[in-house]
Amino acid sequence: MHTSISEILKEKSLKPSRRSLPCLAQSQTHPINLNLFLSVPLSPDPKPEIEGLSLDSVLSNKNASFLNLNWIELTGESFFLQEKDPSNSSGLFFRDGKKRIDYILVYKKSSPQVEKRCTFEKNLRAEGLMLEKEHSLTNNDIMLVKVHASWDTLCKYAERMNIRMPFRKKCYFSDKRSKGLGRCQQIKNWFPKNPMKLDKEALPDLEESDCYTAPFSRARMHHFTISNRETFFSNSTRSRIVHHVLQRTKYEDGKSKMGINRLLGNNTYEAAFPPHEGGYKSRHPIKTHGPQNHRHLLYERWARWGIWYKYQPLDLIRRYFGEKIGLYFAWLGWYTGMLIPAALVGVFVFLYGLFTMDSSQVSKEICEANTTIMCPMCEETCEPWTLSDSCVYAKVREQLHGECLIFSAATVFLEFWKRRRAELTYDWDLIDWEEEEEELRPQFEAKYSRKERVNPISGKPEPFQPFSDKLSRLMVSVSGIFFMISLVLTAVFAVVVFRLIAMEKFASFRWHFVKKNLQFATSGTGVCLNFMIIMSLNVVYEKVAYLLTNLEHPRTESEWENSFALKMFLFQFVNLNSSTFYIAFFLGRFAGRPGKYSKLFNRWRLEECHPSGCLIDLCLQMGVIMFFKQIWNNFMELGYPLLQNWWSRRKIKKGGGGGQNVETQLPQWDKDWNLQPMNAHGLVDEYLEMVLQFGFTTIFVAAFPLAPLLALLNNIIEIRLDAYKFVTQWRRPMPARATDIGIWHGILEGIGVLAVITNAFVIAITSDYIPRFVYAFKYGPCFSGPSRCLQGYVNSSLSVFDMWEVNNSSMSRYCRYRDYRAPPWSSVPYKFTLQFWHVLAARLAFIIVFEHLVFGIKSFIAYLIPDMPKDLCDRMRREKYLMQEMMYEAELEHLQKERKKNGRQYHHEWP
Repeated sequence: MHTSISEILKEKSLKPSRRSLPCLAQSQTHPINLNLFLSVPLSPDPKPEIEGLSLDSVLSNKNASFLNLNWIELTGESFFLQEKDPSNSSGLFFRDGKKRIDYILVYKKSSPQVEKRCTFEKNLRAEGLMLEKEHSLTNNDIMLVKVHASWDTLCKYAERMNIRMPFRKKCYFSDKRSKGLGRCQQIKNWFPKNPMKLDKEALPDLEESDCYTAPFSRARMHHFTISNRETFFSNSTRSRIVHHVLQRTKYEDGKSKMGINRLLGNNTYEAAFPPHEGGYKSRHPIKTHGPQNHRHLLYERWARWGIWYKYQPLDLIRRYFGEKIGLYFAWLGWYTGMLIPAALVGVFVFLYGLFTMDSSQVSKEICEANTTIMCPMCEETCEPWTLSDSCVYAKVREQLHGECLIFSAATVFLEFWKRRRAELTYDWDLIDWEEEEEELRPQFEAKYSRKERVNPISGKPEPFQPFSDKLSRLMVSVSGIFFMISLVLTAVFAVVVFRLIAMEKFASFRWHFVKKNLQFATSGTGVCLNFMIIMSLNVVYEKVAYLLTNLEHPRTESEWENSFALKMFLFQFVNLNSSTFYIAFFLGRFAGRPGKYSKLFNRWRLEECHPSGCLIDLCLQMGVIMFFKQIWNNFMELGYPLLQNWWSRRKIKKGGGGGQNVETQLPQWDKDWNLQPMNAHGLVDEYLEMVLQFGFTTIFVAAFPLAPLLALLNNIIEIRLDAYKFVTQWRRPMPARATDIGIWHGILEGIGVLAVITNAFVIAITSDYIPRFVYAFKYGPCFSGPSRCLQGYVNSSLSVFDMWEVNNSSMSRYCRYRDYRAPPWSSVPYKFTLQFWHVLAARLAFIIVFEHLVFGIKSFIAYLIPDMPKDLCDRMRREKYLMQEMMYEAELEHLQKERKKNGRQYHHEWP
């Protein structure tokens, strides 16, 4: 017994969730002038008056007054446009002004690959695509091929690609919580408006338009809401279908001779890209005249720097650039929001240290130690110095003493992303799509076309890679990865040697200021050299990772991207953090003691930590690399495309006689051709930059509490910078579907685990938190009051050395150094004291307790926060039930119409 849809529609509805796929027959999701600009009529028959709306009244509308119109037709609730001069269609249509340009191919007329190109274009026409060629107005040697997919071609490949399309207006059910939600909404209206939200009037294209969707089928086309064939498939969907055809069309006989990627690789074509939907600027204000197109709307409400504090219009981003890019910006916005509480805590720690560094008992003892003689920092040219000379370093060290705060617990925020991702997957109608079988890469099909195996899911034969071949290629790839990592470690060793040589050279300087700040000068030059090596090796890593990934021949595009992303992350993570790990855990650990120092190659004495601790060196290393790397990345992401596009515009103006309006008169295909292409590796570079920043922010945050603040400020700029780059400086990327951020989520979870372990070791080993704790409760005068617990700590942490053992001419006989060793006059000189073993035991105990505590809290929070909210599960189950009912009734209605039309009686049942 099935419930009637008419009964379901009578139920009281809840507030619908935002959907990005427009239900064209049920809602007005576009402003009038936006529909006028983006739509095409089905027939050229003019209508002088439609449903009481005269032509003159439409033309007098202020929203459409700036458009050059010949006639307007109203179908349902959407406007459609045809210009007076079809040949002048601003580069969005063919010469007839009707066929929309779905893709653009660019080639040089001087290219020798004429036969391949002719064969490829002939096969494209055989697949149902329409081609039209245009000469570039900026370069006589450039020819642009405009590609249009007909209605039959779109339907055929939409069915083959299982593209989900809207077929019925969405309805909702009511529950007992609706009244409570209504009261909460009334209370919420009393509060002032959130300034970070975009006004609905500013985003007329984002009005709620909910529809049920289903995989498109030509046999059941009557199920879908098709009010206009030209607008049923969105621009991004049309481009994705055309790209699918381009990837699988042959240009020579043979299974391996196919695909636009191979033609781009052998220079048959120079470029292939979908066109933008017009210009991103307008002479008229958007508030009064509305947006010209989606690109203009994205620029005004997303890419402008003046709205840096506003939320992102994710639905519009997804509609224009596809789900894959939409998910990237959704994740970037979520990550930036999660940095706000961490940044506030970091600023609080920094300010607390700033106001209390003068009152610290440890810094007071160091600054007042005018008679404490410290051992020389080098053996030949260095002289003893007083502990009070490091007063400034001690105060700075106290300012950064925020390691007791469990910053690494911030990684539990990854659990919230799972919920956010589930909501986006539901709103963007990707729940069922993520379960579908992904298509094979054309390169994989071409390589292993002779060996086939039946797919256990689909039951169809498909190319198969033998295990022996896969294993051999994987072993070669792994060997290449280990070789590149060993190259990184070799570079780090070279920097360590440079630091040892630099310390020796700085010690021989006659300038007293350099000799006094010997270790700081060595650390500064070492960091700068390490940064230059890091940026130089990154270029090599990218090419090696690309070659190794292609060598593996991944089966699908997602497998290729995951493999390439993992290699790039391993290379750059080791390259970026290896020197930081050296400073945090190895610097000064094996330096030895006065009179028995460890030497590298029996020549250079190993570095040791400053008496104020190694945390200052670690903080300097992190601050310099993080600051300069962010500046370099921002320049390469935006500065380089700006310079390239400026140079292109300069050549265009110069070639056009120096006129200022030459660029504005170009058609859209020429404007897009002169923009910069998107990165060859897609979003890998964008994700990689943020993931490396996440690692820098969490792994050593105990040593640098301001790292979350720097990351937050950078990400606020990064969002608008990427938006401006995507909208204005890059050609439109191919819209691709995705259900998650891919392998990056697993990498982030791995970084979170590593951050907990690393911070535990930093607090226990690198910092002085544990030695102070042991002294305060074991050796210090805590009984006199909490403020006096660390009194005498500095003297307790310094050991004594007899300088006459190595130099009898020394004026002072005894000097001090950081360690827990017996004095030279004891029965067993320079032996580790009992305090050393107490500190070591406390450090090991802290690491174990800290890790178990943080992992326990993280697991408990993950248990409390389900990956998918319960109300979302209920809505998904409800929608699945209603969708089945609607399709059942739609099929019955169709069969009844066919029976009345043919005069027959059908007895077919719904399958």
